[in-house]
Amino acid sequence: MASKVTYIGGGGVRTPLVVFGVSEAATAIDADELVLYDPDAARLKVMSAVGRAAVQLSGGRLKVRETHTLADAIDGARFVMHSIRVGGIAGRAQDEAACVRHGFCGQETTGVGGAAMAFRTVPIAVAHAKEVAKCSPNAWFISFTNPAGLITQAISDYTGVRVVGICDTPNHMFHRMADAIGVPYDRLECDYVGLNHLGWIRRIRANGEDITDSVLNDGNLLARFYAVPMFDPEMVRELKLIPTEYLYFYYERTKALAMQRHSGTTRGAEIEKLNHLLLQDLARLAEHGSAEALVDRYASYLNRRSGSYMRVEGEGGSAFDSEVDALRWDPFRTAHGYHRVAVNVMSALTGAVPKSCILNVPSSGCVDDLQASEIAEMRCNVSRDTITPVPVGRLPDAVQGLVHSVKAYERAAIEASMDNSAGGRRKALLIHPAVGEWGPTKELASELLVGNVLGSDQADDVTACGAHIAPN
Repeated sequence: MASKVTYIGGGGVRTPLVVFGVSEAATAIDADELVLYDPDAARLKVMSAVGRAAVQLSGGRLKVRETHTLADAIDGARFVMHSIRVGGIAGRAQDEAACVRHGFCGQETTGVGGAAMAFRTVPIAVAHAKEVAKCSPNAWFISFTNPAGLITQAISDYTGVRVVGICDTPNHMFHRMADAIGVPYDRLECDYVGLNHLGWIRRIRANGEDITDSVLNDGNLLARFYAVPMFDPEMVRELKLIPTEYLYFYYERTKALAMQRHSGTTRGAEIEKLNHLLLQDLARLAEHGSAEALVDRYASYLNRRSGSYMRVEGEGGSAFDSEVDALRWDPFRTAHGYHRVAVNVMSALTGAVPKSCILNVPSSGCVDDLQASEIAEMRCNVSRDTITPVPVGRLPDAVQGLVHSVKAYERAAIEASMDNSAGGRRKALLIHPAVGEWGPTKELASELLVGNVLGSDQADDVTACGAHIAPN
């Protein structure tokens, strides 16, 4: 019997990629219908149109349906994908600008910006997950929602839903490494440890040979693992670990802040502008354009967005620099990205194509330094209805302190979010290793929630399965 797949957050700019990915894998995941839900009807209409156009041009037969009620979206679903941004991109831009004003680098998932996003998002994500557990108790809840590890932890702690958190950062990093080293992706093995946006590669094997030491001693090669210059090769050699890109906001906080101040903007502000232009054009093309025109405009947006990734923080550059226009790739058929990770996981969970993936799941005793219930980002073997983490052992000495500090912050942030506690939010910021001072926390905690961004986008009251949810 064919299954129903649901996507909560269907008005987001990632939606057409997800629609295309599910369409391509419809047979493997036994899906005949993808239901898109979002309280923003206008954005949902536009993004659905682009997704349908992509399916049409690829010859797919997936039925793509919009709905404006959560109950309709989740009832009877086998998989529920979740990608919401409470407060919208304007909230991200506001958060990051406030961070920079107060002397902290602005980033949506780490540091002060990540805390602001967590405070707004946790109650809504938990409420959605509770409804899924009630209406479709056998469904898998696949969370893309950022900050991914923290949100997955909150859902795991407060609901009975079968949840797995996904992120494309490790997979993207592995692909960059394979290209830089010059080996096929499937011939590269990376021993990965850590948390979401706080991960490291311990060992590298290419064609079965351990090449870790030679890679660590090649500064030029290390530089090619990242979109822009990030880490001093000497630091990487001393760590004997290859950090993923978001460690930049821990290891190079001063530089990241200086680059943001130099550029006069943040990534969030630039994405807000790009999204505004995109939505204007897509709304017009959805009414009067062709399927080809819709998909081409959307692909052009993704090229610019991806081509400018980390430029503000790493180089003081901009998404609107002219050289970004020269980048051209097919975002729908790329081997990495959230939509690819999600489709791989769903395909494996149906039993069609077992996979080995980096996922955010309870450590279940596989990380010596973490409690079994604590969410870690780790390699997992995925097969029919089963996700089994691969034992990691001890965390490297050089990162244990940082990992434990971030996990303590996550616990405090989740508790403060669920209790709607101003004091708790200050405590969470104090614990965060990127803050670590009590003085700034009062103004930060209040300013980051100024303007009641909880009142926009995804943070509406939700009625589902006969239950009324009033988010904090």
